[in-house]
Amino acid sequence: MSGHSKWHSIRHKKAAVDAKRGKLFTKLIKEITIAAKLGGGNIENNPRLKTAVEAAKAANMPKENIERAIKRGTGELPGTNYEEIVYEGYGPGGVAIMVEVTTDNRNRSAAEIRHIFSKYGGSLGETGCVAWMFEKKGVIFIPKDAADEDTIMEIALEAGAEDIKTEDENNYEIITSPEDLMTVKDAFTQKNIKVENASIIQIPKNTVKLDEEMAAKVLKLMNALEDNDDVNRVSANFDIPDEIMEKLS
Repeated sequence: MSGHSKWHSIRHKKAAVDAKRGKLFTKLIKEITIAAKLGGGNIENNPRLKTAVEAAKAANMPKENIERAIKRGTGELPGTNYEEIVYEGYGPGGVAIMVEVTTDNRNRSAAEIRHIFSKYGGSLGETGCVAWMFEKKGVIFIPKDAADEDTIMEIALEAGAEDIKTEDENNYEIITSPEDLMTVKDAFTQKNIKVENASIIQIPKNTVKLDEEMAAKVLKLMNALEDNDDVNRVSANFDIPDEIMEKLS
């Protein structure tokens, strides 16, 4: 598995823990609010909002919470004014890292993200220093016991997917353009095939291979960034061999 896939899988496992601590709901509400602010409150006409709402439902967020978050985003209810910021930098071993933040206080977020980078052996860089190393894509994870490989490939390609990866022993990984994410996802749900996770992520164009020592340092930095309340998503271009990843996770 490539670095981004491994980290995405780790994030998915962490979601259950985050949900218990209430952290996941907080991040999902922010995403729903800003998606509604930027693209309107109609789920069918706002792909980003639809993705956020489905993620919230998958996390068992009450319907009332979802509706309030949408109304805060559209201005129908008073609420916090959030903005999106992307921080870029480098981790141990020269790993490129992008941190997507949703915050109500730009100065606080900048100080906290800079501190985390510094504390865990990284450095915050200028805007644009690593963004060119990534491209935004939709990614869908489907359990391998949900259907055979031929069926998955047929549905995915007919729906407009760009690529299907099978390296993960537990899931198929379907890559799409950001615009086609929900169309491809819906193609599977209409066939009653379980979708484990669907989201838009930053995929690295090239990767940096890490040994165990550097991998441990990078994962500590990644986890610290993910644990920050303002951080929505962290992307990196590390490549960690499976045996090292198993040992560290």
